[in-house]
Amino acid sequence: MTARLHAVQVSFFRDPEERLPSQLLQAWPTLVDVAEAATGRGTRVTVVQASSHSERLERGGVRYHFLPFGEAGQGAAGNEGLGELLAHLAPDVFHVHGLGFGRDVLSLSSLAPGIPIILQDHADKLPRFWRRGLWRRQMALAAGVAFCARTQAWPFADAGLLAAHTPVYEIPESTSRFTPGDPREARALTGLAGNPAVLWVGHLNDNKDPLTVLDGVSAAAQRLPELQLWCCFGKAPLLGEVQRRIAQDSRLRSRVQLMGRVPHETIERLMRAADLFVLGSHQEGSGYSVIEALGCGLPPIVTDIPSFRSLTGDGAVGALWPCGDPPALCEALTSARFDAETRTAVRAHFDRELSLHSLGRKLAAMYVDAHERNYHQHHKLPAMGRS
Repeated sequence: MTARLHAVQVSFFRDPEERLPSQLLQAWPTLVDVAEAATGRGTRVTVVQASSHSERLERGGVRYHFLPFGEAGQGAAGNEGLGELLAHLAPDVFHVHGLGFGRDVLSLSSLAPGIPIILQDHADKLPRFWRRGLWRRQMALAAGVAFCARTQAWPFADAGLLAAHTPVYEIPESTSRFTPGDPREARALTGLAGNPAVLWVGHLNDNKDPLTVLDGVSAAAQRLPELQLWCCFGKAPLLGEVQRRIAQDSRLRSRVQLMGRVPHETIERLMRAADLFVLGSHQEGSGYSVIEALGCGLPPIVTDIPSFRSLTGDGAVGALWPCGDPPALCEALTSARFDAETRTAVRAHFDRELSLHSLGRKLAAMYVDAHERNYHQHHKLPAMGRS
């Protein structure tokens, strides 16, 4: 086995806005962070990204190839170009982002036979019954599947899509380059106030469940009279209901600020300024805003779902509360610690489990394991990797 494995990270998802490759590297930080994380651990990484543009870039020790391919690409011509590129790259392992590209994964396997393919979940839901045959075929090809939390694989196994012998790797979708800062300076810059100042970063939709969070905050305000809730959001199908709920409650009218969409760099300053982070999600692939909060040392008060359990070390930092349970959220908010020592502990947890270095270590180990399993399988030797 070579000392420096070559992992090719493949994304079949095409940008609907058809932005230039250089723009995508700015707009999609995960694309860069996941690649650079693995590169930082000694793995040679190449990114192959489906795009309406054809361009090659190199940044941070990673080569990026943008070209039309896949089911949404340019048909046979696009896949022919992909095949030529893969023959030139000669990868040791593929890392495919997303579980919903069955035909593309089957095509990838035929273009580069014998190369192990790892599929990574990105909040993918179980497919409809009529698509499950295709999913079953692509997952049968997989040398492994990565989820933020191992238990997220169970519904796919229960549906007969994921074989019991397929390795499941517990790896978050991404990391964050956010860092802690001086909370007082951040408050001066952002105008954030409250004791505690509680920050929400997420869409206002049924899955994030802002109405339950508002109910919990309203109850907590009776014991925390200086509490303030600051809400940053993009998509907001529940905005009208949220506004009505705030208007109907005197405890909320004076302490909830709906900030709407804010620039990404402002999110970092807000997280440095806040005391606590809150989300009411019922389901998440990982939870990018939770990862960012942890990177800033901001204690998370989030729902007890598989991905958040994984990100927080089963609640070792912050607190977990049951979905849809305002009294439990109230109790978590009123009992939460948010002093300097707590923030230091949150960041230390991030460094151990979620940092660029940590993610790179986990990715590198996954690539080595998949490559070794593939080698032993093809040479009829006992597998030596983990189960």
